[in-house]
Parts: sequence; structure tokens; C-alpha cells
Amino acid sequence: MDGKVHAKTAKNPRANANIFSVLTFSWIIRTFWVGYRRDLEVTDLYAPLKEHKSSILGDKISAVWENEYQRLNGLQKQKKKDKTGNKDESKSEILEPSLMRVLIRCFGARIMMYGIALAIMEIVLRLFQPLFLTLLLQYYGQRKSSYTPIYKEQNSPGQQMEYTTRSVTQPLFLGRLLRFYNSEKISPLEAYLYAAGVIMCSAVNIFVIHPYMMAILHMGMKMRIACCTLIYRKALRLSKTALGETMVGQAVNLLSNDVNRFDVAIIFLHYLWIGPLETAVMTYFLYNIVGISGVIGVLSLLMFIPLQGFLGKKSSVLRLRTAIRTDERVRLTNEIISGIQAIKMYTWEKPFSLLVEYARKREIKVIRSTSYIRGVIMSFIIFTTRFSLFITILAYVLFDNRITAEKVFMLTAYYNILRQTMTVYFPQGITQIAEAIVSIKRLQKFMMYEERVVPEDVDTRATNNKNEKMSSSESERTSKAASSIIMQNGCAKWLTTENENTLKNISLNITPGQLVAIVGQVGCGKSSLLHVILRELPLLSGSLQVNGNIAYASQEPWLFAGSVQQNILFGRKMDQHRYDQVVKVCQLKRDFCLLPYGDRTVVGERGISLSGGQRARINLARAIYAEASIYLLDDPLSAVDAHVGKHMFDQCIDEHLQGKTRLLVTHQLQYLRDVDKIIVLKDGSILAEGTYDELGAKGVDFGRLLESQSESDDQSSSAPASRRSSRHTSITSLTSVKTNDTSKKPENPEEESEMRSSGSVASWIYAAYLRASGRFYTVFLIMGLCIITQLAASGGDYFIAMWVNIEESSGDTWNSWLSRNACIYIYSALTIFTIVITLIRSISFFAMCMRSSRQLHNRMFRSVTRATMRFFNVNSSGRILNRFSKDLGAVDELLPNAMIDSVQIGLGLLGIIVVVTIANVWLLIPTVVIGIIFYFLRVIYLSTSRSVKRLEGITRSPVFGHLNATIQGLTTIRAFGASEILIKEFDNYQDLHSSAWYIFIASSRAFGFWLDVFCVIYIALVTLSFFLLPSSDSITASNVGLAITQSIGLTGMFQWGMRQSAELENQMTSVERILEYSNIESEPSLESAAEKKPKDDWPSQGQIEFSDVYMRYSSLDPPVLKNLNFVIKPREKVGIVGRTGAGKSSLISALFRLADIKGSIKLDDVDTSEIGLHDFRSKLSIIPQEPFLFSGTLRRNLDPFNTYDDVVLWQALEEVELKEMGLDAHVNEGGSNLSVGQRQLVCLARAIVRNNPILVLDEATANVDLRTDELIQLTIRRKFESCTVLTIAHRLNTVMDSDRIMVMDAGNVAEFDHPYVLLQKNEGLFLNMVKQTGSRMADSLIAVARESFSRTTTL
Repeated sequence: MDGKVHAKTAKNPRANANIFSVLTFSWIIRTFWVGYRRDLEVTDLYAPLKEHKSSILGDKISAVWENEYQRLNGLQKQKKKDKTGNKDESKSEILEPSLMRVLIRCFGARIMMYGIALAIMEIVLRLFQPLFLTLLLQYYGQRKSSYTPIYKEQNSPGQQMEYTTRSVTQPLFLGRLLRFYNSEKISPLEAYLYAAGVIMCSAVNIFVIHPYMMAILHMGMKMRIACCTLIYRKALRLSKTALGETMVGQAVNLLSNDVNRFDVAIIFLHYLWIGPLETAVMTYFLYNIVGISGVIGVLSLLMFIPLQGFLGKKSSVLRLRTAIRTDERVRLTNEIISGIQAIKMYTWEKPFSLLVEYARKREIKVIRSTSYIRGVIMSFIIFTTRFSLFITILAYVLFDNRITAEKVFMLTAYYNILRQTMTVYFPQGITQIAEAIVSIKRLQKFMMYEERVVPEDVDTRATNNKNEKMSSSESERTSKAASSIIMQNGCAKWLTTENENTLKNISLNITPGQLVAIVGQVGCGKSSLLHVILRELPLLSGSLQVNGNIAYASQEPWLFAGSVQQNILFGRKMDQHRYDQVVKVCQLKRDFCLLPYGDRTVVGERGISLSGGQRARINLARAIYAEASIYLLDDPLSAVDAHVGKHMFDQCIDEHLQGKTRLLVTHQLQYLRDVDKIIVLKDGSILAEGTYDELGAKGVDFGRLLESQSESDDQSSSAPASRRSSRHTSITSLTSVKTNDTSKKPENPEEESEMRSSGSVASWIYAAYLRASGRFYTVFLIMGLCIITQLAASGGDYFIAMWVNIEESSGDTWNSWLSRNACIYIYSALTIFTIVITLIRSISFFAMCMRSSRQLHNRMFRSVTRATMRFFNVNSSGRILNRFSKDLGAVDELLPNAMIDSVQIGLGLLGIIVVVTIANVWLLIPTVVIGIIFYFLRVIYLSTSRSVKRLEGITRSPVFGHLNATIQGLTTIRAFGASEILIKEFDNYQDLHSSAWYIFIASSRAFGFWLDVFCVIYIALVTLSFFLLPSSDSITASNVGLAITQSIGLTGMFQWGMRQSAELENQMTSVERILEYSNIESEPSLESAAEKKPKDDWPSQGQIEFSDVYMRYSSLDPPVLKNLNFVIKPREKVGIVGRTGAGKSSLISALFRLADIKGSIKLDDVDTSEIGLHDFRSKLSIIPQEPFLFSGTLRRNLDPFNTYDDVVLWQALEEVELKEMGLDAHVNEGGSNLSVGQRQLVCLARAIVRNNPILVLDEATANVDLRTDELIQLTIRRKFESCTVLTIAHRLNTVMDSDRIMVMDAGNVAEFDHPYVLLQKNEGLFLNMVKQTGSRMADSLIAVARESFSRTTTL
């Protein structure tokens, strides 16, 4: 549907991988090889695996959600039955379906199975490692010292424990191995075999943990995909009232930030129950080693857990608050991006930037609190183990025991395991699961929004896929069987809170084949009536029956990102004959010749490279092509030229659709003579209905409208050649250098791809991130704090080894210059200092990151709002919003974690290497070798991972863009029954993103696995080094213990550090993407230089002069305006007319300098290129073709920044007859709760308030009825009498009494003079336009021009 042919992607190598390939991740090696040699492209992505296909998961979760919904409905009914007798309890609480329960039903069993596998690995494989270490150290202790080791007695607890664990392979091998050191009975060959057994146990661990992590991450990904599909399918069913509550920003945020919780939370899920279980087993072991001291130590460790629980709870509360504030900021940003052209014309960039900065400030305030909590939790990682070890040793020494190497290092090893499980994974689990639950509740709340209800007993066959199969004779039989549309006493209103109904007691009976016109003033309920027939607006009372399927053309054309042809076909099969016929009757043939790629031209998200008339006709063509039995056409003729409108009515609506039921909402009263029935609406009721003659005979109010119209008849002049006044022109302009030769049009245009950098993340990006935090000395200060923290922590580790050496060498008499008490005091001081400095470091670090984050957002936002219109024309809102939601979310929350982790681990590694070197210099050799290998592995991994991460970001944008476009065009989508096609399209986008994400998680798992393989080799080298090193006095038990505990720690840490540094680089791509948008081409300066600043009363005259003006939308495009030279005199009223695409709206863009201009444009002899944009844009008022309104009160829409008094605002409302709405009336996002005509009136009120010397009307009366048109014209004549007024004409009668008329043709000024003078030119363009309105109409227009001319000459 998006106009692109989806190339068939290569099959996923994981699908056919064998067990060996899966365990070793060798199936992904090809991707690494390609990624190392060049940047990966979207074409390198594989097809998604069947198990994570969006459609399959979507169907699965939707079915379970539906079952849950039905189950609760049944329970609710049962409760009501049970309580009918009991009046007090009749108001039972409403049961809501639980998304959590749905997720558990879908994915719970598999997740639990993985959990059991993890538990076996954690408890069996990892827990006995410290025991083996003790046995090894015992051997060294026995060789070195005279004191009796704790395990010598046959019945000691340790001995019993050795026997209890002999069933596990590793202790068996290690026990045998250690016997080799104690006696000569075991041959060296056997000893080596046992050593191999020990190493194999570590190897088994990595073959379990990595496939487990891959599987659990895959489950998180599947949950995310399922929820995204569920949300999208729900969005397609939302009622119009629910849409008022749901901003696009909120839906985008759900799809970008909330569902991502699944990817992270699931990793830690099982540690919530494995952690306490492991702690219980470990406490038993520790009790056996050091008695009650071990229990005290574990309790001191567990003491942190309630604190972490509290912090986790606080974090989830803050998460919810963050989500709400992020929604608000993304919503605001979305509104601004959508209305950027209007914002630039109104010079509102700065005040809107302040609004967003304020929203961002509020958001950051909450994120900062969350970050501090994270900082405290991360600090626990550094000091909890050390604190517990300190407490245990302190208690043990105070109970008058002596510490030994094996005890200390066995405790250290146990606490390291417990630390990872209980102080890293367990609290992370609490926080992440708490946040995931908040997200699930938010998703659930969205799932509970009101849906559009289609009664099952009504025949509304709107599923047009079925239409294709239905033969035309069958459809005719169906439609003629009864009335097409019957409504009896229908009442409806958009909001239940409103007092008055929008529609009141409407009764209709429309027979098959009738052409019915619906007319009435702005806001009388014409579009609402169509919405009732479409079942978008539910009836409060009365009944409705619709027989036959519906095609609908909306009042505001809705186009999606794709080719023109795709927009017309809308997922239907191509029938060339029918297609050509539709193109012809919708008057699109000439436009296809003008478009660079004909009907293959790619249009932007909202069809922006097309003029208003082209968009309206494509929108109509979609409805006509649909072959339905009922056509609902909401004012399709308002945005087209007079003669085009006439041809469309005659050839398309009247002839082509003959025999079909047609409801035409229109303000073009000249067509009413040709319709079968007219319905006149007033204030939501039917004022009159009947044929043209019947209504004329009744002499109803409608008759007065007709009289006033008899002089004016149809003058729908041209539609704009403009880029839409919101934004996003399509990408056509990029390739339209070759537009002139239409005969050689290329097959398919290229769409402008998203900006994307390649190669490694440059160092200047890190510098820019740190620089954004403020001054560089704060960065150095924080680095200093990090180093001091590491020194304190490593100092404590080294000191305990030193103390053990003193204890062991002392024997019965203490022989050291340090007393035992001094040792206790020093150790205590080091531990407390470590705790304090760690907390200070964490909080300072996160404060710095928050400053950076806020600064980066503000810079990007300022840069985007200052960008040229070209930027918005080639970048869809999904693409821009992606940077403001997902990338910014990563910089706010994920990047600081990865960065502090990398710094912490980097310094930790350094600390460990220093400590190991002091213990045994020889261990430096394998450490350096493993470091070099790791570095090369990291280089290979990073080059792939970076481009995969970038691809993941790029494939994510279309998902948001698609959701965005869907919500915009929901009514059209549902009217055409195109939901299924759009779901498929969404699934395609999701699958593409899933492919990128799956490669991303697989590559990081593969990297972790291969790092661990080398870690096992490293452990083997360290273990075997004790066979190879000659027996010497330097090998003391404490040195061996320190070397082995630190090296085991080093390996796990090394691979986590590598991974986090890679993760840091991946997250830095988000900073890179934000910085890309912080340096985009911007418009000239907003403010003038002091010497060039115009006077305050400028322009006092209002004269406009164009000299040699050429305008391009991009430097590559041919000019759209060519060599314009004209002068508009002060206070002159000028009408601008011309065929669609002639350059009328481009002229306005040039006046406001919204594009690339060559030549000079002067206002009162001041060249606008020499002064600031704000200085002259603020002196121009515009009523744009598509009115821009934002959510908030009517007051805020008229005067967003409280510049004017309420009196002025009330007066303006009174002028445009909107006073009854009141200044405090609420306006939805985009003004969706007002009719298009009312939105135009609000823009007129805005212009009255600003009261500028120059007023521009860009098709301002395109979508209003005649009475409102008259009101606007009168108001303009009265209020702007002393102003220069440029009117892009929609109805010729509005400009016939202008001082002069400018006729545009193909970007040139073809004619420019008084209308009456132009009418004297034989074969003149203007004369032809007037003639095309019909002879009767032409006569009345010529009469108006003549009268105006005689008035001018007499003056």
C-alpha cells in the first residue's frame, strides 16, 4: 500500500541452524563478516522467523484478549444476576480485562520453562565454585603454614559438605586435582584430566547461559511485537470520542517507550524468585564455614533489599509521571511539527519553543529523580559485597576467631555471586518489573478506550475486499432491494458532556440511485450526518439502516506516504480500464502529465507535494474507484477550479456514478438544480428537504441563499499549487530535475532516505555530549570522583589480603607493626569511605547527564523549528518524532546507565589488574593476551552492532509514521474497510524492524558467548599456571586466593565491560542522531541587525514589489516561480487566480520567504532579504488554506502568548460570529472538534486580532458555505479596508470587485490588471475562466466587474 514493492528478503539462517550452530551462534558469523567489511543496509536484513512474525503474534494475543474480554463480560452478567435482589450492592465495580493475564496466557509457560533452566544453572553450577576454591587454597595453606586447616577434622562441616557435593562433577574433579598437591599417589596425567574437568564445568555454564539469554530476550521481543500489534489494531477501532482523548503523541509514546520495557524487564524477571532461593542455600553454606558471623553478613546484605524495594516502588511512581510528561512533550512537538508552516508565518517559533522547553523542564525534573534513584542502586553494586564482607569479618574477629585465606576468599567468592544476584539482578528486577507493570497498565488503559460500535443487525458491507468479488449486478440487486439509507429520529452528539445534540431528530429515506445534496451553514452538522451514516458517530436515539457498501471522500483529503496510484487503488486490485476511467472523470489526466513520475510519483505523509485541488481529486478518485453502492462525498468540489469542478460534477458525480446512491455535501449551490433531492440542515436539524423546485415553491430560508447566490453562482477558482500549509512535501522534488520530459518518466521515483551516518561514533560526539553538560571542569571533577571511588574500593580489597597475610604469618604471636585493632579500624574507615564517595560520585554523574540531555533536546528543538520548509517537506513526522521520542528516551535513560557502567567497569578492571599484578606478576601475561583478543573481538562486533543499531532506528521510523498516518485517516480507512490492508502493512513494517532487532540481540549474545569462550581459556591458563610455576615461597595462600578470586571476577567483568562499552557506543548513535538534527540547514536570521532594523510603524503603506523573483522548493528543483516582476500598490485589493498548479500558493510562500528565493521582494521599499524574518513576517497576516489550530482553549488559539486584552479577543469573535463558543471553549489537537469552516473563522479572528497592514487569504473560503463566505468577505472589506489584501481566489465572485486581478500560469504572471480590463482581452486567460462558469454566471460576474470598474474610474 505504501507504493513500494517489498523485495523478498533472504531466509533467516537461524531457521535451519543445527543445535551446534545455535549453541555457538555460528549462524550469525556471515552477518559479522559483512558488517565488518561494509555498513549493513536494509537489504541485508533477513526475513523474520515465523515465531516472531507480527501477524501471527497479533492474531494470537488478539484472540486471548478477546477471550479475556468475553470471560469478564460473562462474570459481570453473572454478578448482576446474583445481585438483582440486593439493592445496596447493585452498583458492583466494573471488571476490567487484565493485559497482564493475557500476556501470561500467551507467553507464561515458555518463560517459566526458561526460568527453571536458569535456576538449575545458577544454583548448581555457580554456587559450588567457592567450595572448590577453598579446597585449592587449603592445599597451599597446608604447604605454607603450621596452623591446622579448618577442614582437617573428618567430621568438620566443610568435610561433610565436600561429601554432600561430590555428586556434582566439578567438586569431584577439583577434589581429585587438589589431592595431587597433597600426595604423590595421583599421576600428573590424572591431575591434568581433573583440571580439564574443572575447566569443562565453567565451559558448560557458558553453553547454558548464552542460549538462555538469547531465548529470554527473544521472548521479550515477541511480547513487544504482540503488544504493538494489539495497540495498532485497537487504534483502528477507536471511536471518534476516544480519538479526542488520545493524542497521536500518546499512541506514539506507547509504541516507542512503553512496549520497550518488555525487552529489558524480562531479563531480570526470574531473579525475583531465584535470588531469595539462592540466598537461602548460600546462608546455609556460610553458616557451615564461619558460623553465626556468616548469617550476620548475609543479613547485612539483605538489609539493602527493603531499601531497594522502596527505591524500586518510588522509581515506578516516577516512571508513570515521566510517561505522562513525555506524552505531553511529544504531543506538543507533534502539533508544532504538523503546523510548522503556519507557525513560521505567524512568527510563533520562539514562544512555542518556550512551551516545549517548559514541558521538557518538567519532564527532566522527574527523570532526574529517577536517575538519582538509579545512581544509588548502582552504587550498591560497588559497596554492598564489600560492606557485607566487612561486617562478616568484623563479627568473626570480634567473636575471637582468626581469619584465614581460604575463609576470606571463600566468603568473597560467595558474596560476589550473591552480589550479582541480589544487589544487581534482584533490585534491577524490582525496578524494571515495577516499570513494566506501569507500562502494561498504560497499554491496558489504551485497550479500554471506547470503540466504534457497528450494530451486527445492520448491513453495512464496508469491507471492500469483498466488494471486489461481488459482481456489479449482484450489488445492484442488493441496493435496489430496499432504501439505501433509512434514518428515523436520529439524535447524536460528539461528546457526552455537551448539553446540546449535534444532530436532532433527523429522519431520512434515501432510495437507491438518488443523488442527494446536503447543504447548510458552517457547523450545522453536514459532516456529522455523514459520520453517523459511516457509524463513526453513534446515535443516542433513533435508528439507522444502511443497505449496501459505502465509499467515502472526506472533506479534508487524506493521503498516506506512497505513490499517487497506491493512494487511488488503496489496496485493491488494479483494473486498468476502470482506473483510466476514474482518472479521466476526476480530471487527473493533466496533473499526471505535470507530476514528475506521473501516477507513480511518491507523495509525502499527507500528500504535501500536491496542491489542494490535486489532493482533493485523488481523495475523490479513491472513493470512485472503490465501486460501492453508496457514495458519501464530503464537499469534494470546494478545492478545485471553477471549470474543473463543473466537469467533475457532470462527468463524475452525475454521469459516471449514475445509478449509485450519492450523498453530496456541498456549498456550491449552482449544482442543486441537477440533483434528485436537497436536504437543508440548520443547527443540527433538517430545515427542509425536497427537489430544487419543491424547495423554491416552499420559499424556505434556503431560497434566500439561492437568491443571493444567483448573482454569484459557482466560482470555485483554483486550488493552491502550494505545499500544504502544514508541512511535509513529498520527496518528488528531489528528483524532479528531469521533470520536463514526461514521455521518458522513470519507472519508480526514489524516496529520500533518512539521514544516517556510518562508521564508528566519532570522538567529537562524546565530547559534544559531555560539553552539553556545562563546563569541562565539572566533567574532570566527576572523573576524579570516579577514580577516588575505585582507589577506595581496590584499597579495601588489597588491605584485607594484607591483613590475612599478617594473620597467617603471625601464628600464635602477633608480629606486625599494625595491631589487630588498627587493622579493624583501617578496614572500617576504608569501607565507610567507599560507601560515601560512591554515592557522591553517582549522584554527581547523573546530574551531569541530565544537564546534557536537557541541553541536547533544546538545541535539537530549536534547530528543527528554525529549519527551512524543505526539511519538513522531505522528512515525515514519524521520522522527526522518532528522534524526539525514542532517541531522546535513550539519551535520557539508557545512555547514562551504559556510560557509568563503562566508566565503573573500566576503572574496576584497572584496579583488578593492579591487585593481580601485585599478587603474581606472571598473571599479567595471560591478562594482556586476553585483553588484545577482546579488543579485536570488540572491533569486529562494534562495526556490525553499530550499523545494526542504526538500521534498527531507521526501520522503527515507518512504524511510527504508519500509526500517525492511520490515526489521521481513520474515518476514510474504516469507510473503505481497509483496516485489514493497513494491519498487513503495519505487520510488514514491524517485521522489518523485528529482523533488525533480532540480528541486534543475536549479535550481542554471540559477542558475549565468544568473549566467555576466551574467558574460560583464561581461567584454564590461570589454573594450570600453578602446575607450571616452580614451587616457591612467593606463592602464599592469600596471594593465590587473591589472584584466583580477582581473575574469575576479571573475566565476567571483562566481558560485561566490553558489552557495556559496545552498548555505550550503540546508545551514542542516539546522541549522534540528535546532533544531526541540531545542525540542519536553517532559515536566515529571525531578527534584523541593529542598523537594518525597520521602524516600528513599517510598513505604513503596505506596498509590495517583486523584482526578477525566481523561487525553488529545493536547489535541485526547476523554479516554480519564474521571473516575477510586479508592484502591488498600498492598500490595494488584489485577487490571485489561475489553474491548479499555476503557482498561486507558491507566490505566497515567496512573499513569506518559505523557500529558496532569487531576486528581491520589497515591502514599502525595504528588501525583505536584508531584514530578520520575524521583522517582516510579523507584519503580514494570513488566513491559510488549511487552518492551523492546536489543543487548548479558543483564547490560546487566538492569542497563544497573552499579548492582547480579552476585549480585543471578544470583539474578534463577535466579528466572525463565534461569540457563543466563548474564549474558554476547548479545541482538540488539530481543531478536530470544529468543522473546517469554523476553523477558518478562528483563523480570520486571529487575523483581526493581529490587525496587520498586509493580509493574505490563501483559499480562505474553500470549505465554507455561502453565508459564511459572505460573512468573511464582509468582515475583510470592513476590518481590512485600509490594508493591502491579497486573495488567492476560490470563488470568482470574491475577487471580481478587486482593484486588480493577477492571473498565474505555470509559475508566471500571465495577466495583471483590473478584472473588467482583463475581460476585454479576446482569448485572455481570465476571460476563458469566466466563460467556463457558464453563460448565466459569466454575465453576472462581468456585471460585477463593470460596476467595480465604473466606481474606480469615477473616483
